[in-house]
Amino acid sequence: MAVYLDHAAGTTLRPAAAAAFAEALGAVGNPSSVHRHGQAARAVLEEARERLAAAAGCEPVEVLFTSGGTEAVNLAVVGGWRARGGGALLLPGGEHAATVEAAEALQAEGARIVHLPVDAEARLDPAVLADALATEPDAALLTVLAANNEVGSVQDVAALTAVARAAGVPVHVDAIAAFGAVPTRFDASGAQLMSVSSVKVGGPAGVGALLAARTAPVRPLLHGGGQERGLRSGTPSAALALAFAVAAEEAAAHRDAEAVRVAALRDRALTGVLAALPGAVLRGTPPGPGRLPGNLHVTVAGADGESLLFLLDGAGVSVSTGSACLAGVTRLSPVLLAMGVPAEQARGALRITLGHSSTASDVDALLAALPALAPVLAR
Repeated sequence: MAVYLDHAAGTTLRPAAAAAFAEALGAVGNPSSVHRHGQAARAVLEEARERLAAAAGCEPVEVLFTSGGTEAVNLAVVGGWRARGGGALLLPGGEHAATVEAAEALQAEGARIVHLPVDAEARLDPAVLADALATEPDAALLTVLAANNEVGSVQDVAALTAVARAAGVPVHVDAIAAFGAVPTRFDASGAQLMSVSSVKVGGPAGVGALLAARTAPVRPLLHGGGQERGLRSGTPSAALALAFAVAAEEAAAHRDAEAVRVAALRDRALTGVLAALPGAVLRGTPPGPGRLPGNLHVTVAGADGESLLFLLDGAGVSVSTGSACLAGVTRLSPVLLAMGVPAEQARGALRITLGHSSTASDVDALLAALPALAPVLAR
């Protein structure tokens, strides 16, 4: 039986979300239509908006539904920078590929990227941000992860947004990895923009949201019908939105208890991995409130991460070497390099992530599969 331990790439669908999706999918009608079928679809969409807003700590009007986390990030970074009329874009090291590539695409429009160094745990120091803002009078936008999707380090978002706010710089927070796993509220973050995704909280793929304050600087990337406050044109899927909201609601309701349960499983897996893999080093913050509860990321000295992944896959355990957005790309993790991990060590990266459906038997299967890595470790 195959065991899934790559929940950071996309966790399993929650039964309640699946049921809500199936029921709403049977309805007909465009939420923008004025007839009764359209208004019934609109009612489902607005119910989803209200429920997601409650789970995320924002007003319903601040929820803009998108096709997923990547679109939400692009709308925030590209749309946010354009709305500010240009200038510097502050980009910490180790950000997700969606953010990095959106920022790099803006260079053709004159954007100047200011790269901010992170520490050995992939976190941005507020003092480093303050120093950068002091020398960048034309800073247009800061974008920052709430929690690193590869190594699991949780960022002090409130401290960073306070520094940016004092300098008059709006902030986009990529909360895709954090939302549902650790306390994440838009109204407490100090940010003007925040990206979240359905597939990370147990909802279906194909839907996400950008949480945008009423006064947030952002311009639309898509043009057409003017849906979602005129910032994201296109007919939204009421069924996907409702399933996302149900998953987010359930994740929020059980977050604290689940964090304790999943972290205990993670710690047991970590003990086994460190014992079985000579030269393995935990990357990111130590286990505790500063780390995502389901994240276990190690580098194994002298090993190749992809070889470890394939051997585990052959033993029936699915893990990853890092972000799924870089899967199949033969290059070292930009996150590890930004943390100062030497290239020869970064090559041995292995990310094992647990989620709401993970069980003790999953950890048992992982530990039982570790001896299968011996051919690589013996080299």
